[in-house]
Amino acid sequence: IRTYSRGHIVQKFREHCQSLTADKKAGYQREFEELSYTGQDFPCRAGDLSANKEKNRYPRILPYDHCRVKLCPLMSQPHSDYINASYVPGGYTSHDFICTQAPLPSTMDDFWRMVWEQNVQVIVMVTALKGSSKVMCNQYWPPERGMGCYGAVQVTSMSCHYGPDCYVTTIHLRHRGQSGERHVTHYHYPDWPDQGVPKDPSSLCAFAERVRKHLEDVSPARPTVVHCSAGVGRSGTFVALLWLMRLCLRGIPPDVYLTVRDLRRHRVLMVQNLGQYIFVHQCLLHWLDRDKLGPSTHNAFRLQPQQPERPKHSRRHGVSRGRQPDRPHQDPEATRLSLGSSLQTFLPGKLLRRILPASSTPSSHASRDTEL
Repeated sequence: IRTYSRGHIVQKFREHCQSLTADKKAGYQREFEELSYTGQDFPCRAGDLSANKEKNRYPRILPYDHCRVKLCPLMSQPHSDYINASYVPGGYTSHDFICTQAPLPSTMDDFWRMVWEQNVQVIVMVTALKGSSKVMCNQYWPPERGMGCYGAVQVTSMSCHYGPDCYVTTIHLRHRGQSGERHVTHYHYPDWPDQGVPKDPSSLCAFAERVRKHLEDVSPARPTVVHCSAGVGRSGTFVALLWLMRLCLRGIPPDVYLTVRDLRRHRVLMVQNLGQYIFVHQCLLHWLDRDKLGPSTHNAFRLQPQQPERPKHSRRHGVSRGRQPDRPHQDPEATRLSLGSSLQTFLPGKLLRRILPASSTPSSHASRDTEL
């Protein structure tokens, strides 16, 4: 795998973004339309069962059978293995992340059962609890210093800190019938408007960078849970950005199209609309151009203990508002990273992943739900 200096990657990616922006963003529109059929033939039989329909927040957002997260079945409870959640890749394996819908009151027990069974250490929430006219996510964790029981899992919020645009809560878990205590870090980024994108990339880039650095200390065998409301639009945008950041840090030129295509082979409608697709490019370019990363980005997450005042520009329950040469070189660890499986070698659930672009691309048209 050929790798390049940051300067080379920045220059080439900026030129690519400029070409996509030309002629009223025709390049972005063409690429996004080509993604539309990706994954449409994968069955979602489990999510479509009548016994599971009430477990889905949105009836048209269902996990593919080949990569859905399966819970350990409960005794005498048919279909209790189902949760609307999907394994998705993120640069190391096909199970780096679990993208899921926001828990419903009736699925909170299942959510925490999944967190326990999958040995999750990090949860990333990229939605406010309430949008302009509807509930986007029911609060599924206790207030600071509070404790709640969700099925067999006891959840205690130990502490909450905040940055300018996010909340970070430390959570302790215990399981009835099992020994030991586990620790989960809950990152909550509420300033992502429904049916839109943040006003500028700097805040989300700072948030993603903090999460990325945290995940460096987390075993790849422990998937990170990411959710918004439906677990596709904003969740897909965040996972795509994180994956591309990882590639760039290894000197691998990013390809947003292949990244999103691979994500859509694991969960429907990842990076759901054109605005989000463009925003992934804008965020990555902003993050790559380190000269523009001023104090607001580097220092955005000097966290403070939770205070009665809310974070600046943030509403938890609603939306506010040394250079290396360009000579290619080999990176032995880069083989662990994946930008996309080729059409010829892709099989659902296959762990072998490649960074090679596909020799052909799907052409399509797509029907899309409203932003979720």
